[in-house]
Amino acid sequence: MGSSKHRWKIYFHKSPSHNNNNNIIKNNIKKIQPPKEFMCPISRTLMLDPVIVATGHTFERNCVEACKYMSCTPSLPDGSVPDFSAIIPNLALKSTILNWCQTHLTYIQKPIDFDAAQKLVQEYIINHDIIPLQQPQKTTHLSHISTSSDESVTPVIGTGLRLSATPLPLTTRPSCYSSSSSSEVESLNAGFLEEEELLAKLRSSQIFEQGEALVLLRKITRTQEESRARLCTPRILATLKSLSLSKYMSIQVNAVAILVNLSLDKGNKVKIVRSGVVPPLIDVLKGGFLESQDHAAGALFSLALEDQNKTAIGVLGGLQPLLHSLRSESERTRHDSALALYHLTLVQSNRAKLVKFGGVQSLLGMVRLGHMTSRVLLVLCNLASSLEGRAAMLDGGSVECFIEMLKDGVFDSESTKESCVNALYGLSQGGLRFKAMAKEAGAEEILKKLEEMGSERSREKARKVLEVLREKDEDDEEVDWEELLNSEDDTSQTR
Repeated sequence: MGSSKHRWKIYFHKSPSHNNNNNIIKNNIKKIQPPKEFMCPISRTLMLDPVIVATGHTFERNCVEACKYMSCTPSLPDGSVPDFSAIIPNLALKSTILNWCQTHLTYIQKPIDFDAAQKLVQEYIINHDIIPLQQPQKTTHLSHISTSSDESVTPVIGTGLRLSATPLPLTTRPSCYSSSSSSEVESLNAGFLEEEELLAKLRSSQIFEQGEALVLLRKITRTQEESRARLCTPRILATLKSLSLSKYMSIQVNAVAILVNLSLDKGNKVKIVRSGVVPPLIDVLKGGFLESQDHAAGALFSLALEDQNKTAIGVLGGLQPLLHSLRSESERTRHDSALALYHLTLVQSNRAKLVKFGGVQSLLGMVRLGHMTSRVLLVLCNLASSLEGRAAMLDGGSVECFIEMLKDGVFDSESTKESCVNALYGLSQGGLRFKAMAKEAGAEEILKKLEEMGSERSREKARKVLEVLREKDEDDEEVDWEELLNSEDDTSQTR
């Protein structure tokens, strides 16, 4: 699953024959040919969207994307081999080329598109009888993930645009999903393949045919909402389940992304889980290609929105990998994993499992470090509503942590502060032990201020917590608060 060590290797020693892609310049060259450094080493056309790759080489962007999609690496005429793991716009060269064009050309077309670039590379492979000498690079485990900003790393064609803003805490679509522009919709083949023909390509022994079918299916399911229910069949799901574990990056990424798209239809969510797709998604989340992990987290989040799926995902082992993914360096993986955990922990059985896995200690540690505070607090609010969760949170020093946060006002939004107060309210059901910890932390003074100046929700929860603190139990006078603080709650001993 993305862990083998080989890649395609292609030698571009000669220019391919002129084709439609060379129409970037339309009969407009005034005797002067573009300088060699302005030409893409792969397409041999003028670069209008040049990018620098990790090894310092410069190519036309979509030529790089085509090679990445096909998991191939060209060997250049000088014998060097480029590294496509990172892409950075070459703005200086782009400006120079545009200035040259304004001086020497009368008409300039748009940069070579992805489909044309892909066709060029495919034709070269076929014409030169290229065989796979290397497979996609080995995947990196979650703890070693490294990603770049949207500007430096671009998604493979068909992934949709990266989100420019953080999704809302209770959004219903994974952050790896974005709708396509009208131009993308118009570019789709209106008479796309029927299920039989599509399955034949998806099950082909030829990687190219599998890839073409996946790209088409991904475009359709992303842009045509009505197609999602029709294409969510047992045979297609079974095929996607298999392809999601492919050792080829493009196949794995597109297969998992299609599952995200299909899961956006509410009627598909239960069918997808019942098809047995969750275990492969968990495997991808734990050790798939980096972009595949983004989509796996998104798929699990989307499937977790359906109440009937929540228990099943927990039973199938989804909680621990999602908890681990909160520390991924991929923003999309982190956010969708957190939202998946929020929805999954609305079920008591999953709350108990997460506590057993040591989730409370991990989540409190993230809150103390200010890591994804808003989303982590949502999960902790759910855990605080259960007996096991409260005991583990009291053991972990959550009361002091939350009171300190309210005292310092370290919140990025009012909703995050409300989640913090809500978590305290859940803990306030913990009886005398909570009261002892709250008194020790000076909670009453902080909550009084919040009751007067907080938002409506914060004031309401603060008032309820204060009521708990002010309650007089019959045995209050005889309670040794210091001894109580050092004791273990009876429920925490039975976990």
